[in-house]
Parts: sequence; C-alpha cells; structure tokens
Amino acid sequence: MVQVKDYYNTLGVKREATDKEIRSAYRKLARKYHPDVNPNNKEAEAKFKEINEAYEVLSDAEKRKKYDKFGAEWEQYEKMGGAPGDFDFSRYGGVPGGRQRVYTSPGAGSAEFSDFFESLFGGMGARGGMPGGADPLGGIGGFGRQVSRRGEDVEHPLDVSLEEAYTGTARRLQMQVEEPCPTCGGTGVQNNRACPTCGGGGYVARLKTLEVTIPPGVHTGSRVRVRGEGGAGAPGQAKGDLLLIVNVLPHPRFERKGDDLAVTVPVALYPMVLGGETRVPTIKGTTLALNIPAATQNGRVFRLKGQGMPQLSNPQQHGDLLVKVEVQLPKQLSAAERQLFEQLNRIYNEQEAAG
Repeated sequence: MVQVKDYYNTLGVKREATDKEIRSAYRKLARKYHPDVNPNNKEAEAKFKEINEAYEVLSDAEKRKKYDKFGAEWEQYEKMGGAPGDFDFSRYGGVPGGRQRVYTSPGAGSAEFSDFFESLFGGMGARGGMPGGADPLGGIGGFGRQVSRRGEDVEHPLDVSLEEAYTGTARRLQMQVEEPCPTCGGTGVQNNRACPTCGGGGYVARLKTLEVTIPPGVHTGSRVRVRGEGGAGAPGQAKGDLLLIVNVLPHPRFERKGDDLAVTVPVALYPMVLGGETRVPTIKGTTLALNIPAATQNGRVFRLKGQGMPQLSNPQQHGDLLVKVEVQLPKQLSAAERQLFEQLNRIYNEQEAAG
C-alpha cells in the first residue's frame, strides 16, 4: 500500500502558504537536517529526504495544483486503506510493483522519492539530490549538484511628489541588503558545523547606499527596476533586482487623471460675463494665458493640449491640462458698482416679466 504524505505538514506550513513562505520553511529545515551538518545521522538524513520531496512538490505550481486537487481523496485513502472512487494512482506515473526508485547524483549523496511521489508524478530523473538541483548549503561535501540560482527580486516602496513624477528625479536610498557570508562563502557551514558568523543562514545583512533614477511619467503603482540590487544569489550566481514600487503623493492644486492633469482656476465675474483673459498655473511652475469667451458658464472645462504629464513609455508625449473655471464674485461693492448691479437687476426682471 502506498503511504500517503502530508507535504504541508512536513514543511510546517499552512495549505494557503505563499511560495515565499514555503521556500523559507524549506531552507530553514534543509539547513538543520543537511547530511553535512549531521554526519552519520540516519534519522536526519531520512528527514532531509522527506523535506526535499515535499519541497519538490510544493515549489512547483503544477505539482502543487495536482497535489491540492486530490488532497481530499488522499485523506479518504488513508482512512480506508485503499484508493477511493475512481482515483487511480497509476494514471499519474505509478511505479510497477510499488518499488521505490532511488536517484543518485555525482558525489556521495543520494535523493529518494517515495512510492507516493512516484505514484503521482512518475520518474523525475536524476535531480542531484535536491529539488531543482539547488542545495541550501551550497552542495558541499559532494552532496548534490548545485545549479544556477539567481537571487530573489526585492520590492521597496518609494514616495515621489507630482513634480518629481513630471520631471523624473534621482534618489539616494539606504537599504539593508543580504550578501553571501564572508566567513563561509555563502554555504552556511564551516568545519562541518553551522557558520558562527551567519548562524548557518549563508548570508549576512549590511547597509548599502544606492543612487536610483526615477523616470518622468511614473504613476502610483509603477515598478522601477534597478538591476542587480536585489537579494543575493547562490555563491557565484547573479543577484536579483530591486523593484521600486512608486507612490505619487497627492498635490494641493493639481489632480492627476491618467496622463492628464486637472486644475481649478478662479476667474473674476467680469471676464466670465464679458470675455477676457486669465492666467493658468502649470505643474512646471509657469503660467499660461487662457482666453475666456463672453458669457462663459461657471464650471466650464477648457483643455490645454500637451500641458499634462509625460507618458512613461514616451516622455516626449504629454497629456493635457484640464482647466475648470469658477466664477469669483466680488466680496465688496463700491457705491457705483452697486448702482450698476441694481440697474442690471431691473433690466433682468423686466426681461423675465416680458416672457
């Protein structure tokens, strides 16, 4: 009978665990039970193989999907002592006779996949004793075959003003980064023991100052990639990238609408009624002349072409500036002004009465 395995329990994670949580749990356990840290310890070696098998499944999206899909059936299988319903392990590459396959890499170590794994996924071929060939301790002691493992990308939030988003800007950032431990070279092991400098983690943290460039046209949610400034890779391998997640701060006067900008401009009563000119501010700090036609209604919006934000993909192209005019009534009237307004009011009332 095939022994059913709970891979989530093996790694000590929940079923809804993220890829990052699974990877973190695996690395922690793999360092603890690695044969080079536990020489001649059969129990640790067996545990190490279980961890590898669990990670082989849960770190692969397709395998994890298949595992999760039939999880309920496996539970029933455990309780009943046989495969329930129409669930046929042989459909997924079962091993004839239920024998266990062993895959050995160049070197002293070997990795074994259980009957349960073989029943679901079939032969995996020589994988170097570790999922994907990646040894968390660098493949020391001949165990496993290490393959290239690029460092992880690291996300970092960054606030910019609307003016900085318009012109582009440069920033100096001080960040904590991980680098391979100088004592153990990133292996996490020294003299067959956990490295005293990094505690077996293989990496040490340090502060680093970066000069980064933010291009014109960024908006909230834009991701600016800084190559090679992310997480450390396996010893000798490339670092990941730094991803700056941009947040454009609100502006006290301008409102962004895609690549367009909107602004409200107060205009005196007389130009709104008789026509005239008013000055409109721009995000660049300059002003533009706007011609107000006679009898302009309060709240009308004028569009000034090319006076908005630059396009991120093509900074030479700009959105528009949407200018909303709001009539600004006089706060105090002189005697002459009041007399004229009263005269206008009489004319208005006479027109209304005449129909």
